[in-house]
Amino acid sequence: MSGIVELRVPAVPEYLQMVRSVVGAAASIGVNLKPERVSDLRLAVSEAATNAMEAHGLSGVEDRVVIRCDLSASQVEVEVADCGSGFDPDSLPPLPDVDSPDRLRHESGLGVSLMYHLTDETIVESHGGGTAVRLIVHFGTD
Repeated sequence: MSGIVELRVPAVPEYLQMVRSVVGAAASIGVNLKPERVSDLRLAVSEAATNAMEAHGLSGVEDRVVIRCDLSASQVEVEVADCGSGFDPDSLPPLPDVDSPDRLRHESGLGVSLMYHLTDETIVESHGGGTAVRLIVHFGTD
């Protein structure tokens, strides 16, 4: 089964649960994707959507955040796009080691790392006109 589901949501956190639910339902349609992988994707999408909403708030942008879920025969790809000021993904500071006490004081910046960890592919494209994060999960991978 293949198809595209697209959401355009206001940049407010009250819409995050709806985004997670729609992406989870779309990722579960007609594919052999384990529930754990759907949960991972939902969490990664939630992180990306939260970042997009925050980018809109910081930039004063009133456009909606776009979430596009594209199912193909081999993968599910979710793109979260915003119209914020963009950022350089290579400039994110490295995270302290998991067993380091400094990790407990690291209050932000975990979302992008989490997206990379929870998906098979995470692609971040950012420029002055916004950011698009593509989260890809291949079918048949654990």
